[in-house]
Amino acid sequence: MFLPNAIDNYFRLAYTEVLPDEKKETAAGFWERANAYFESCGITIKRVLTDNGACYRSHVFKDALGSDIKHKHTRPYRPQTNGKVERFNRTMHEVWAYTKPYASEAERVAAFPAWLHDCNH
Repeated sequence: MFLPNAIDNYFRLAYTEVLPDEKKETAAGFWERANAYFESCGITIKRVLTDNGACYRSHVFKDALGSDIKHKHTRPYRPQTNGKVERFNRTMHEVWAYTKPYASEAERVAAFPAWLHDCNH
């Protein structure tokens, strides 16, 4: 299971999906859906900060970003560079993933959209 996050720097609005892998096509598709979500909220993305994963360094991901969005990468081995996402990950794990015992992984995944909605609102 792969949980990529996109968080607006100003509003702290989060977009996250539960995905099966970290392939370049999966990451590019995630970005396209995340960007559409932010646009539907009236937010125009100008810069994107990602980690140094291969999926984010691919031409497929670069093409998905387009030429209008500046793409930066975090410093290697410095998670502090992406502090907002790291803190969101911690909250996600503490409040959604491990708060209660789920009967199955499918039940945990099914609970995620409601948790994310509550988190954002």
